[in-house]
Amino acid sequence: MLSLPHQPLQVAAVPPQRSPAREDQAGPWHSEAVCRRDEAGLFFAPSKEPTAARLAREEAAKRVCARCPVMVDCREHALLQPEPYGVWGGLTAAERRVALARRRRREVELRNAASAAGRIAAAG
Repeated sequence: MLSLPHQPLQVAAVPPQRSPAREDQAGPWHSEAVCRRDEAGLFFAPSKEPTAARLAREEAAKRVCARCPVMVDCREHALLQPEPYGVWGGLTAAERRVALARRRRREVELRNAASAAGRIAAAG
């Protein structure tokens, strides 16, 4: 666990949310999100935030996410959009990029395996 820096944590302005492509994508999960009741500054970085402060803020945001009943929905939203900033569904932007890369690799592997199985069945 990182200790908080000696300076008080600066609160960031929350960037405007992008509207989903369809209304049904927004879903009712937004109204159940714990972060709607917490300090929004935890979830988005202030400009020129020192690394130690960023890490501490992100850990605090993840603790809020961990107790959220809609964390999985939020995470999936952030992966499908994709949300480029902030902590969403317990993942930072960097963690979401890694998750998306893994997801893409898995999809390619599954397509390749299905294609290979199809060729074997056709030759069979």
